[in-house]
Formats: sequence, structure tokens, C-alpha cells
Amino acid sequence: MGSARITAYDVAKAAGVSQPTVSRVFSRSASVDPAKAERVRAVARELGYIPNLVARSLNSGNSFRIGIVLAYLKNGFFGEALQDLSKALNKQGYSVTVYFAGNSSDEVDAIVDDLLADQVDGIVLASISLSNALVSRVRKSGIPCVLFNRGQSDPGTSMVTASNFEGGKQATEFLIKAGHKRIAHLAGWRKALNGVDRRDGFLAAMESAGLNPLACVDCHFRRNVAMEETRKLFAQNEVPDALFVANDHMAFGVLEVLREELGLRVPEDVSVIGYDDAPMASWKTFDLTTVRQPLRQMIDATANTLLNEITNPSCAPEKIEIPGELIVRGSARIPTGTARPKAQT
Repeated sequence: MGSARITAYDVAKAAGVSQPTVSRVFSRSASVDPAKAERVRAVARELGYIPNLVARSLNSGNSFRIGIVLAYLKNGFFGEALQDLSKALNKQGYSVTVYFAGNSSDEVDAIVDDLLADQVDGIVLASISLSNALVSRVRKSGIPCVLFNRGQSDPGTSMVTASNFEGGKQATEFLIKAGHKRIAHLAGWRKALNGVDRRDGFLAAMESAGLNPLACVDCHFRRNVAMEETRKLFAQNEVPDALFVANDHMAFGVLEVLREELGLRVPEDVSVIGYDDAPMASWKTFDLTTVRQPLRQMIDATANTLLNEITNPSCAPEKIEIPGELIVRGSARIPTGTARPKAQT
């Protein structure tokens, strides 16, 4: 016979608090002293206590489940984000279910039907590749929703992104200060506001410096497309001396083409800057200079915004932009007079 299930009473006794206090700690709507709440959670983890979500749901009318919708996980940034976002929501007492959606109308309808059937309390749409049709259907369903790492011109939906325009501008200005003049941009996707903002930041920096872009190509945030566009750029008479790539997932493929297929030296022959600071960017193989998305702050803002909308259904949607940071590694030339920074991970 297995051991008896650990109860809230067991946790309360071990933590030196009342049983109602334990219940409040694992209830999103209750207020408990942070130090006391952390002690209760630590004891619960040690004892292996699992809150009874079914009982909580019956008492509150909520499911305490959040749906996170993605299009794919090929981009390493989304894998890390999914893990951290799940932890942040779990800490607030919510379980997480991940859904994968394509962009066909049938897939959009199926995902919305699944979200409604599972009675999730809120939804995070966490991919720039998800269609606006899905966002529209989710909004019409009445379930609180926050867009993570994707923008949309619709003012009726809350969204949390990095400051993509400023990030694109900062990356391009760095290349210009390093003496580059033949700069091309391998852009994201013209239907994704993130990609549009990064492109616009690139164009603004080029215009301010009195330079014309050598190229600005829509690559749909796809690695294979960026690789093929790189081959085309370097088959021309006038080739780039620098590339600003709209995300790291594409930049890794670009570096492969430059080094392995074309035999070019990075950054001696051509500088490359990416965007995201995905985990692999710091690997010696890539050593990628990139714009770091402020993941921790974006996760916290997304979780807080969604929980606020669940608690206060009438609250106004929020558009939150958080500044990123240029992480200088070895794939881009350092501007003259600038001290080479220590390796950044």
C-alpha cells in the first residue's frame, strides 16, 4: 500500500501556520505575507504536497488552467520562454497546457474549440507566426488573453514585447559606428509587427547616417529562407559587409552559409548581428552579437497582465514594451575606440 496523500493540514503543521493560510497561499486571490507564503511553498515542495485543483475550481468557479499557444519550438528563444512562463504561472497556482497551432482556418477553429472545451481561465499567444485570425477568435471567445513577444495593431488586446524598433536601430547603429556601409537586413515577416518594428529601426538608423540599405529582404523568420537569401546576396556584384538578421534562429543559418559554404571570415569579411539572444548565441560555435530580449521582465509582465485581466475582466488592455540590450560577442566588428567587452553569456 502506498503512503498517504500529503494534505494541506500536514503542510500547515510543518510550516507552523493554520490550514486556511495554506489554502490562501495556493489561491491566486488571497493576500499572504510574502515571507510566510514562501515558507509554506518550501514546506509543500519538501513534503510533496499537490494542491487540490478540482476543489479549488469548484469553490471558485475557475479552472486554474492557462493555455499557452505556440506555432513551433524550432526557435530556441521560445523553448526558454515557455519554460520560464510556465514556472511563473505555476508559482501563482496555475497549471499550464501548451497548444500548437498552424495558420489554416481549420487549425484556428480547432485550437479555439480546444481552449473553450478545456475551460482555461486565460490564454497566452506566444508566437509571432500565429495568425491574426486566431487572435480575433480568442478575443471573441471572451477568455482573457495576452500576446507574448508579438505585437498587433489591434488596441483591444494586451501585448508584451521588447522595444523592437529601438533594438533594430541600436544594432544597426553599432554596425555603422564600426565603419560598415554596405549593410543588408534579413527581415522577419511583413505581417508580424515585431519584424516590421525591427526593420523600421534598421531603416531609421540607415537614413539618419545617410546610407542606403544594400538590401532589406522579408525572410518570414525562417532559417532556410534566410540562408537562401544570404546565398543570393553574396552572388551579386556588390556584396554586404554587414548583416542585421531579425532573429537568432535565422542568424545561426546565415553564419553557417557564410563560414561553411562561402568560406568568409566573420567578422573580418562580414559582420553579423542577430536578435533574441537565444541560448545558443553564446556558444563558441556561433559567438553571436545580438540584441537580447529582456525575457525575465517580459515573462513577469505577461503573467501579471494576464492574471490582472482574469481578476478584473473590465480592465483596459495594456501594451507593454521593455527595452532590450545589445550583447557584444565575436560575430560583429567592434567600433574604433570602443574597448572590447569581456565575453557575455
